[in-house]
Amino acid sequence: MRTGLLIAALWLLLVFTMTGAQNGRGKPRQPDGGMRRMKRKRDRLGQAGVRSGRAKLLRSRSIPNSPRVPAQPVQRNVVLLESDRDIPEQHSSDYVLPDPDLSLELSGDSPAPRNRDDHHSITTTPHQLSQEEIQRILWREEEEHLEEEERVRKREEVKKRKRKEHEERQRRIEEERRKMEQEERRRKMEEEKRKEEKEAWEREKKLREEILKEEEEEEVWLRGDVFQMPPKEDEEPEEPDLPPAPIPGPPAAAEDEVKEDEKEEEKEVAAQEGGLPPGCDLADDTLTCDNARLTYFPPLLMPHLKSLSLEGNNISSIPAAAFNGIPNLEWINLKKNKFTSAGIDQRAFQNLKMLRRLYLDGNLLEVVPADLPLSLQELKINENRLQKIHGNTFQGLASLMILELEANLLSEANVDPEAFAPLVQLSYLRLGRNLFRTMPQGLPPLLLELYLENNLIEEIPAGVFNHSKNLNVLSLRHNRLEETRIAPLAWIHHRSLESLDLSYNRLHLVPSYLPKSLVHLVLVGNRIERIPGFVFAHMDPGLEYLYLSYNKLDGEGIEPESFFGSYHSMVELCLDHNQLLSMPSGINEMTNLHFLRLNNNKIRSIPDEGICDPERSGDSMLVAVRLENNLIDPLKVSPSAFSCVRSSSGVVLKPQKTK
Repeated sequence: MRTGLLIAALWLLLVFTMTGAQNGRGKPRQPDGGMRRMKRKRDRLGQAGVRSGRAKLLRSRSIPNSPRVPAQPVQRNVVLLESDRDIPEQHSSDYVLPDPDLSLELSGDSPAPRNRDDHHSITTTPHQLSQEEIQRILWREEEEHLEEEERVRKREEVKKRKRKEHEERQRRIEEERRKMEQEERRRKMEEEKRKEEKEAWEREKKLREEILKEEEEEEVWLRGDVFQMPPKEDEEPEEPDLPPAPIPGPPAAAEDEVKEDEKEEEKEVAAQEGGLPPGCDLADDTLTCDNARLTYFPPLLMPHLKSLSLEGNNISSIPAAAFNGIPNLEWINLKKNKFTSAGIDQRAFQNLKMLRRLYLDGNLLEVVPADLPLSLQELKINENRLQKIHGNTFQGLASLMILELEANLLSEANVDPEAFAPLVQLSYLRLGRNLFRTMPQGLPPLLLELYLENNLIEEIPAGVFNHSKNLNVLSLRHNRLEETRIAPLAWIHHRSLESLDLSYNRLHLVPSYLPKSLVHLVLVGNRIERIPGFVFAHMDPGLEYLYLSYNKLDGEGIEPESFFGSYHSMVELCLDHNQLLSMPSGINEMTNLHFLRLNNNKIRSIPDEGICDPERSGDSMLVAVRLENNLIDPLKVSPSAFSCVRSSSGVVLKPQKTK
């Protein structure tokens, strides 16, 4: 028995010695030291697991507005010894509830130290969650999952919306780019068109300037413009119907003294009323306030005032009582202000019983002012915005003789055919620089001069002048007329039309069926290539002034019969600035020719009988001949070629072109 116990003790000693050598690497072990170290290690591992689980669960519940993380089961790191094998293994679904002391420990507040037994009890005997708590946790996880899905869905919607907005923005940018390209193309086309129009206008302007320059240079021996024909030598110039200045009073001394007294009284009254507006000047019966920067119609009390000029101010309205203090006005100049149709009271002019001339040029009027004085003889409303002439616009103006409505917006569509019917005394009408495409209808019966230059007129219909049998001067320059658009019966039987200006149109031939009474014909600046034969043969007494400068006449453009009917009447003939290669036939038969212009052509020689007829007897009427800027060699010209020219100084041959 003793022997057995001794053997057992030795065996145990041997076992412990070997175990200590393996664990302690040969170091001596203290009794029960290994057991205590194993217990402490187990306690530390259990406590660390519990803290880790509690910390995770606490973070998922305590952080606001943060995505929730489901509680993880505590993985127990328990060291099982032989004495702990009877402890049952915990299921992985067990959850550990947060411990108050552990929360304090995680938040930084260190509680009182706890012994190992407490940690060991927490580690080895955790509190198992109830089924209701587990269900709540699962619901919370489900809610968090749904919230996460909702957030993902919203993010996708935001992405789709942003993508759609980006596509819409790209589409708008593309549309704007296309619009800009179209606008740029349209702008370039308009610029090119404007450039072409400007170039054409500049060429035309240059052409007109050259013509005017040459006419000014030769004004000594040329008759001049068609509408400024000088009077004959045995006649005195006619005085205009309306003098440019107010008619002065009788020169009687007594009346002059009375008027001087009245003027002094008016000046005293004006001084009492505050004096004349600054910038105004009173001389005799005329008050001039030009460019005085007035913005209102000045109140005046001068009963004997005859003329008033307010040109170049900023006045926009005329009240009803504007002329009550100056009722005897005969001439009013209101040019270059800012008057509108709405700003002029309908009763403003009706009490001016002696008014003869009214100038409203350069304003903003859209209609002719109403209730104009019946005594009115001259009315000028040029350079406004007139858009309509009604049938009663000129009602009662039977004394009106001069009417100017140039540079407005008038056309045959907005001018009533009956508008001019009340103007029974009208003799001078200007409608240039408007929008007429055809001749206006209803022209006054006593009309003498009609100016329609710078319109869009394309045709002359038949019968347009049937009621204007007294018409003497007609200007249609700068329009769009072609010879085929002039009706044969438009004016051929007219017995009063003497001066016709068709310059700067689109004519390729000298028009046929011209008025029988025609004396003065201007066809400058067209595209005329030919003068048909006998085109002037029907005229009686015959054409006297023919201007065909700046056209396209060449060697074949003038026929032997082109000037037939004008041999004994032609006084001035201008064929300069064409493409003539030789002297036109028929010139030597013109017995009454005074002035001949053939400069700036391609003429190379002058035959002896080209200008002068050697068989003609009597005194010649030829005063001047211009042949410069051709291809003529002056040394090869025969002296007899100009034998009919009254003075050798009247022949101009130099300079000449070399090619």
